Amino acid sequence: VQLQASGGGLVQTGGSLRLSCAASGRTLSSVAWFRQAPGKEREFVAAISWGGGSPVYEDSVRGRFTISRDNAKNTVYLQMNSLKPEDTAVYYCAGRLLYSIRLNAGQYDYWGQGTLVTVSS
Repeated sequence: VQLQASGGGLVQTGGSLRLSCAASGRTLSSVAWFRQAPGKEREFVAAISWGGGSPVYEDSVRGRFTISRDNAKNTVYLQMNSLKPEDTAVYYCAGRLLYSIRLNAGQYDYWGQGTLVTVSS
């Protein structure tokens, strides 16, 4: 399985970006977005499962970010609105072959290369 993340860039505070994570090789059962800011550990952002149930969000992004999927394109999106400087990080998508959503990066088997999001103040 290969994951290709894209859509990062430079945006001003309050702006929006949409990240994409395109999967090839196999259909994943759940996909998550993580992010890693300079000098910090990688943290969970959001996840969605093909097994049903609601997406899961980290508290600081709930209400601002929306994760969604396009089954036909085997792609997961992360719509990020009302961006803040503290959202600046490299964003990674990750996938696993189980339907259950996990918040721990170690539970994901497949990773994209990361895309940089920079929010200027």
